[in-house]
Amino acid sequence: MGQTPVSWHAQAMLWVTAFGLLAACTHAPPQDVAARAHFPALEAARVPPPSDAEKGTCWARDTTPAVIETVTAQIIEQPAILNPDGSVRSPAIYATETRQEIVEPRREHVFETLCAGRITPGFIASLQRALQARGLYDGPITGLITPETEAALRTYQRGHGVETGLLTIRTARELGLVAVPRL
Repeated sequence: MGQTPVSWHAQAMLWVTAFGLLAACTHAPPQDVAARAHFPALEAARVPPPSDAEKGTCWARDTTPAVIETVTAQIIEQPAILNPDGSVRSPAIYATETRQEIVEPRREHVFETLCAGRITPGFIASLQRALQARGLYDGPITGLITPETEAALRTYQRGHGVETGLLTIRTARELGLVAVPRL
């Protein structure tokens, strides 16, 4: 019995199909949408850039709540009444007054940050390594924004005069994660 010869074109199509099926079995890197979901606080804080901002830059707003202190004081309602010899005939009457005082006012910070497409699991892993190298992060390198990653980032930024726990472009540059623009 003879076999029917297969044309060169049909063989090529079989190979392309086979390679296509094999490629479908590999894990594709996460798309931007999936990668951005790992830093929801930053995504929620995004705002349009200021009118004087460089085109193509991305911005965010973070609000630092006011620091309020509760103050309790004893207020004299009626002074003590003394006898002629100096002894107390009627003690003073006090009322307790409680009030709240603003120690630090609420502040809004608008700052440049990385655009969403640049914050990938690989970038977040690099951020974790940079914070780990500075002794601020001791968790695993996961490529995910975890509470430990956020705490380390907040600690780093506070130590460098940045009043937000969200990633700023300034911090990304200081940590060597983003190129510093040439002047």
